[in-house]
Amino acid sequence: MGLITGLCSFLYHLPQIYKWLLKPYYIMSFFMTVAFMVVRKAPGLCEHLATQREDGNSCDFDWRELEILMFLTAIVMMKNRRAITLEQHIGNLFLFSKVANVILFFRLDIRLGILYFALCVAFVMTCKPPLYMGPEYIKYFSDKTIDEELQRDSRVTWIVEFFANWSSDCQSFAPVFAELSLKYNCAGLRFGKVDIGRYGEVSEKYRVSTSPLAKQLPSLILFQGGREMIRRPMVDNKGRAVSWIFNEENIIREFNLNELFQKSKKLNKSRGLKEEDQNGFQPEEGSDELQTGSDNPQQPTESKKDQ
Repeated sequence: MGLITGLCSFLYHLPQIYKWLLKPYYIMSFFMTVAFMVVRKAPGLCEHLATQREDGNSCDFDWRELEILMFLTAIVMMKNRRAITLEQHIGNLFLFSKVANVILFFRLDIRLGILYFALCVAFVMTCKPPLYMGPEYIKYFSDKTIDEELQRDSRVTWIVEFFANWSSDCQSFAPVFAELSLKYNCAGLRFGKVDIGRYGEVSEKYRVSTSPLAKQLPSLILFQGGREMIRRPMVDNKGRAVSWIFNEENIIREFNLNELFQKSKKLNKSRGLKEEDQNGFQPEEGSDELQTGSDNPQQPTESKKDQ
């Protein structure tokens, strides 16, 4: 039953997956992933390759190559147990396949190994994974705007993601955070992001390390009245992040988003009634009352990015 459900889900999302896989990054990654298998099986080429098979068939995998491929499969399955998005599943497969290919090519022929390794380096330097460009309701902070926004209104709760563009975990988490912003964003519950890879001062002030060894990226912090209330992942005494899975269910539960959203809707209603009272009040002609400027001036429309 689970297999049928997974197959139906895959077929339902197939058009979206097909469009996503056509991006240059994934096309190049696919060809680099299958490079060794193509070389080993290609007619006219495989006959000239070395092999350790007893039958001398150089167009088939020998026992050591099969062992490496089986080990690769096990590693990918273990890493994907914590993957929460399709991008993470595919990314883990591509990453560890390239590592296995480097080993396989060097074992086959050192010249092929050097060539493939050089291609991997060139790929990493020139081809970056595509960033999430889907719908979202998130305010992007800079080092000059984050403090002001968090302290502007004590009634507003902010959930801020501290990220870095170079982090693959942050890139994989982007669609999850965007989906949450579309579901829960309102006047009293807002979502923001700040690139601490770009703004080092923000990283130091809010104690979020950008070191890959610390594993603190991404970090989610809930602010109320400009004060930090909840942080995930939590950090131990050695400055390393406590293991935590960034999926939608965990975030909703740990940050009490459903309860916060219900409370924030009351703020929406109170603001709406206040605006109606202000708009409905008209001083009579000839009266001594002066129509002053609004005591609660309308805030400028929030831009998607503020950097």
